Amino acid sequence: RVAEANDALRVIAEQVRNAGDFDIVEVAFRELHSPDIQTGIDRCVDQGAARIVLYPYFLFAGAHVLEDLPEEMNQAKKRYPDLEMTMGQPLGVHPKLGEIVCERVAESLTAAGWS
Repeated sequence: RVAEANDALRVIAEQVRNAGDFDIVEVAFRELHSPDIQTGIDRCVDQGAARIVLYPYFLFAGAHVLEDLPEEMNQAKKRYPDLEMTMGQPLGVHPKLGEIVCERVAESLTAAGWS
């Protein structure tokens, strides 16, 4: 909902483009911002995608992951019946997230002059 968060997501997408073995990486938003999910799917198809992994960039599986995104996939299937789609798991609990939190806490301590 904040422009800086959208920009951060675009940076993450660029990191995925550079680090992953993916031909197509697009950013899309569920609500309030563009492009929306259907437009993101359209962009992938326009670039030749026959299979799409819809990756929910959330920490945990809430209503968007459990309800909204599957509905978005159903809508896309109606428009592209031959398109194969699956949805990845949200970030969830992962050892690297703990490491990242520790780094951020250390940065905060330093910025506050507490370390």
